[in-house]
Amino acid sequence: MTFAYQILIHTPVWVWMLLAFLLWQGVQAMRPRRTPIWRALIVPVVFIVWGVSRIGFGHQDSVWPLVAWIAAALVLLPLGVLTPRPFDVDHMTGQIIRPGSPFGLVRNLIVFASQYAVGVISAIDAGDRALAIVVGRAISGAIAGYFIGSTIALLLAYRRKRAKDA
Repeated sequence: MTFAYQILIHTPVWVWMLLAFLLWQGVQAMRPRRTPIWRALIVPVVFIVWGVSRIGFGHQDSVWPLVAWIAAALVLLPLGVLTPRPFDVDHMTGQIIRPGSPFGLVRNLIVFASQYAVGVISAIDAGDRALAIVVGRAISGAIAGYFIGSTIALLLAYRRKRAKDA
């Protein structure tokens, strides 16, 4: 119990604020809603920035963390492109109309938990740090790749839907 408590109290405040934001966004996604395109891009941009920012963290004794990041990003980018979430466009306002779904909440929690776990492991156990760095970079790359792909899919679909009615 003390170990878990120590992990929790040594977690930076910004991490808890990010978790609260992701939970809020996930709960909002469970209800049908209308949003401007820029607002639909907030969560993907957060995860892309978080994923890309992990490339430069820590001392790099080898090229393997970068290779793991790039490989994972390239593997999951097509998945993001091929799994767009359904939406319609309000042609008067240009807003996106999305049905409610638990997908966003579940996705946000899985991504957050995997990033958090890798951060904790690499901060605690120096013996596992090299492996945690490579795995962490792979997870970050996968997340960034997926969200880059899903952002591309969203923007292309939005553009097609807007052009179709123009």
